[in-house]
Amino acid sequence: MNNNVSKSPDGGMRAFKIQGTPNSPVLIFSNSLGSEMMMWDELIPYLLPYFRIVQYDTRGHGSSKNSIGLEGYSIEQLGRDVIDLMDELQIGKAYFCGLSMGGLIGQYLGINHPNRFKKIVLSNTGAKIGNDERWNGRIETIGKNGMQAIVDDTIERWFTEEFRSQKPEKVAETKAMFLRSDIVGYSNCCCAIRDADFRNQLQNMNVETLVITGDEDPVTNIEQAEFLVSKIPKSRLKVLHARHLAATELPKEYARVLIDFFVGESTFDKGMHVRRSVLGDAHVDKANSKINDFNADFQSFITNYAWGEIWTRPGLSKHNKSLITMAMLIALNRPAEFKMHVKAAFNNGVTVDEIKEVIMQSALYCGLPAANDAFHLALEVFIENDINY
Repeated sequence: MNNNVSKSPDGGMRAFKIQGTPNSPVLIFSNSLGSEMMMWDELIPYLLPYFRIVQYDTRGHGSSKNSIGLEGYSIEQLGRDVIDLMDELQIGKAYFCGLSMGGLIGQYLGINHPNRFKKIVLSNTGAKIGNDERWNGRIETIGKNGMQAIVDDTIERWFTEEFRSQKPEKVAETKAMFLRSDIVGYSNCCCAIRDADFRNQLQNMNVETLVITGDEDPVTNIEQAEFLVSKIPKSRLKVLHARHLAATELPKEYARVLIDFFVGESTFDKGMHVRRSVLGDAHVDKANSKINDFNADFQSFITNYAWGEIWTRPGLSKHNKSLITMAMLIALNRPAEFKMHVKAAFNNGVTVDEIKEVIMQSALYCGLPAANDAFHLALEVFIENDINY
C-alpha cells in the first residue's frame, strides 16, 4: 500500500498509511526512535480482522523527514502530530499503541487528550528515559560520525542474542532501516525524549492502559514498567521474553496481547467485536434483543464459532470474505442472509461495482435465475439504505 502524506499546521509533513475496513475501530501505532512505520508490518495481518490500522512516520523519520527544522522537537509537538492526523482523517476516538518514544507520545496523549482514546498500550518505555548526558552524548556522536557509529550497540539493545542468531535477515532489515535515519531528525527526537518527564503526571492519565516490556530490555526495564503501572490508575503489566523492540521480536505473540487487551480474551468477546464491525451495532443489538431460552445457544454459537473463530482468521481480508460469502449465499439461495451480507459488505469496503461483478460471476456458475434474484435483492438493499448505484 502506498504511503499518504499530509501537512501539519506548522508546515511539517506527515507520512502515513491506513488499512482495514471502514466500520472497524481505529488502532494507531507510534514508532520507536530510529524506526519507520514498517516496524509494525508483521503484526498487521493478525490485527486487520479487528481494526482499521493507522501507521505513520514520526516527525523527522522515514518519509516524514522532508521538512526537518534545526531545533529539537518536544513530546508535546510529536503528540500534537497524532491529534492533528486524527482530525485530518476524521477519527474521533482510537486505540493507541506506542513503543519506546511512541510510548512517551502515548503518555502525553493519555494525560492531555484522554477523551480521544479508548485504550492505550505503552510498550518498552518509561516515564523518564535516560538523562541529559546520555542523550546529548548520542546527539554529539552521530553529529560527528553518523548513524553507523551507534547502529551495532542499538541492534544489540533492541534484540535478544537468540533472535539475532535465528533471524539474521530481519536484523539486517531493521539495521538498514535504522541507518536510513536522518541525523538531524533523529537528533531532534533525541531532544524530545531527553526533555520528556511524566513521573509527576501519570496519576492524571485516565485511560485504561496496558504496559508491555521485555524481560531482557536493557533500555526500559521491568522496574520502569512497574513504576508506570504503580502510577497510572487503570493499568496493568505484561512482560514478554524480548529486549527493546518486543513487537518486532515477537510479532504474533505481541499482536495476540494487543487483541486480548483491546478486544477481550474470550472467543465470544472477539467474535462480538468482529460481528459488530461487519454487521453494524444496530443489527447486532436487534439480534441480541431477541435472544430467549429457545435460541440463546444458537446465538452464542454464531458469535463464538462464525465470528470468533472464522471471521477472525487472518488469511483472508474481511473485504474478500464478504465477496466469497455473498457468492456462496447466491448459490445456496439464502435471500435473507444474502441481503444481510450485501448491507454488511459496505462496512467491509466492498463497492457496488464489486457486488455487481459477484452476481455476474454467479450467473455463470450458479445459473441465471439465481443471479436474477440476487440482482433484485441487492437493489432492495441499495434502495433501503440510500446507496447510489
